[in-house]
Amino acid sequence: MNDYDPTRHSPVGSAQATMAVRARHSRVRRLLSKKKGGLIVAAGLTCALAGLATAGTSAAAVSSSSVLSVSSTATAAASASPTVTPSRPAGGGPVAGPSAGGATGIVETTSTSGFTLSTATGVKVTVDEESSTTYRKGTRRASGRAVKEGASVLVLGTVDSPTITATRVIVQPKGDGGVAAAEAAGVIPFKQGTPSPAKSVGQIPDYTEGEGTIVSGAAADKATKAAQAVVPGGINDRVVKLSNGEYEVHNISVNWPHHIFVSKNFKVLGYE
Repeated sequence: MNDYDPTRHSPVGSAQATMAVRARHSRVRRLLSKKKGGLIVAAGLTCALAGLATAGTSAAAVSSSSVLSVSSTATAAASASPTVTPSRPAGGGPVAGPSAGGATGIVETTSTSGFTLSTATGVKVTVDEESSTTYRKGTRRASGRAVKEGASVLVLGTVDSPTITATRVIVQPKGDGGVAAAEAAGVIPFKQGTPSPAKSVGQIPDYTEGEGTIVSGAAADKATKAAQAVVPGGINDRVVKLSNGEYEVHNISVNWPHHIFVSKNFKVLGYE
């Protein structure tokens, strides 16, 4: 399922637009007649033209540069990174507050309090480090100094919106931030207004979202690590233990998949 909906806007009525146009033309004529200097006239014309564009006048009434400016702004807003927030299961049941989960990506910036990373699909994640955060580089213990810009990392911890308070950071010496795995799994990046496809891969249990119990600790870390190894690109914001002992790892900030199913032995069974 897709937790995101496109934003809708209501058109301005033609009668209101006509009145606004006439009012703006009158204002421009008054400003020109006062002749209080080129700067004042230029400012008045700019405001008048902006008002005409807002009122819905034809493209001929405004300059092509103004139209391009508005169009570019709208395009930038549409392509901005998604706001990623924990979601309520569609079927009720356990609600994701700050819960155990994690993400994989490439470190972009570092600071004394943590770092930021970008996932394989371009999701921006803020990682907060604490004195209790542990580090590994490959299979060896490491310090926080191992986290450098450009490093590929897996972060496990408590997820709250796009922020992870890290309990463990694993630096992957030969990692690519999950790009190859995400491509192999067919992960679909988030796109505003695009619905999630109704498809699945592998074994999908008879499952209704909202079933099970949210877990934390070692079990949640192992399930998240397994999910991120096979299906990276999003943020895992909760891990749910099902009645049969398997796990559902919930995935946000991508259009697909949203549910990754992991066995009792922490092997990925399938995803949808």
